[in-house]
Amino acid sequence: MMPHLLILAAGTSTRMGGLDKLLLPVAGAPLLAHVTRTALATGLPVTVVLPPDRPLRQAALAGFPVHILTLEAAGRMGASLAAGVATLPNAASVIVLLADMPEIAAQDIERFLAEWKLQPDHILRATDEHGTPGHPVGFPAWARPELLELTGDQGARQVLLRHADRLHSLALQGSRAVIDIDTPEDWQKWQGRAP
Repeated sequence: MMPHLLILAAGTSTRMGGLDKLLLPVAGAPLLAHVTRTALATGLPVTVVLPPDRPLRQAALAGFPVHILTLEAAGRMGASLAAGVATLPNAASVIVLLADMPEIAAQDIERFLAEWKLQPDHILRATDEHGTPGHPVGFPAWARPELLELTGDQGARQVLLRHADRLHSLALQGSRAVIDIDTPEDWQKWQGRAP
């Protein structure tokens, strides 16, 4: 079974000073639409986890062939991840991608997939060119029970720690695996260096 891409987009954007970071313009579209378009370009099934109180995020995905999951427990990455995984087929592996990462390209995900095929029973995590851990992260189907138990804001950190012996890394070009937009300062800095 082909992997499923899970885009976590249920955060509250509280550090952006009143702006919704996922609606900021990137490549002529809201950031959320840009990341989703990148995911769809791989040909993999895509699920997007959204909060219930951000209709403009829902509107940004109008016409996209994705499964949208609206999650009441918005803002908690662990809960978002668990809820998203619960909607996927039991035998599916999952690639987790964050919606606030403007530099991830379809070619990065395709390279990620090619690397993962070499050891599909291992967890694969993208890093920057210096080895700093980032996203995306790929989890085999065997990790599903542990992912379904996640709560809170820590995402899958404990799963990664428990299975460090089955964790492999893939360095992506530059810092694209770790560039995310959380604050107005992040946005200004990224705009100054955007490709």
